Amino acid sequence: MIQKLSIIIPAYNEGKTIHLILDKLQKVNLPNGIEKEVIIVNDCSKDNTEEAIYNYMQQNPALNIQYFKQAVNMGKGAALHTGIQKATGEYLVIQDADLEYDPEEYNLLLKPILSGFADVVFGSRFMGGNPHRVSFFWHTIGNKFLTFLSNMFTNLNLTDMETCYKMFNTKVVQSLVLKEKRFGFEPEVTAKISRIPKIRIYEVGISYYGRTYEEGKKIGWKDGFRAIYCILKYGLFKS
Repeated sequence: MIQKLSIIIPAYNEGKTIHLILDKLQKVNLPNGIEKEVIIVNDCSKDNTEEAIYNYMQQNPALNIQYFKQAVNMGKGAALHTGIQKATGEYLVIQDADLEYDPEEYNLLLKPILSGFADVVFGSRFMGGNPHRVSFFWHTIGNKFLTFLSNMFTNLNLTDMETCYKMFNTKVVQSLVLKEKRFGFEPEVTAKISRIPKIRIYEVGISYYGRTYEEGKKIGWKDGFRAIYCILKYGLFKS
């Protein structure tokens, strides 16, 4: 029986590099019986992202790409909401359009799910022996603080709540009512997943090739404060 992994890519002003991540996706070999469904949601980019995607689709018809464009710029979380609802695969993973995460490691995340142990798998940048770019000290401290604060309310023992790489049983994540339109998506989805009865959450170590702000990194200190607000909001009020 053929199954699908839906790969959700929110894209904003990634015209220069979107082809690189798609090239990587083409080369990924998933376990036998699992096909790739790539869902790109263009968050109303101001550059040539749309043109780059259309060109890639024409030149690489073998890669199953579903393309959607937001009418206005609404943020990463809103793009993810669209992609999640459009997914038709049995499994779903979130993939940023940049090159910070390696799609070859989908198989690491899939293993606990395909083995029947997990419903959700987080890819942690802070565990395991995989390569990690040495990045900003305070950015790392901020990530660990947000994870600690999130764990206090969810009663999970995650090491990296803010990771991009989250893989889900698709029906599980589609059952959630998600509200956060920007980077608050991460603490919100973590809080709401943690409250599902008998949910099985695993964590595996992954690589991380972080970008600097000069290279296009978009998250900033304001997003960190929003994450704290979301941890408190969805942890205390369970809305």
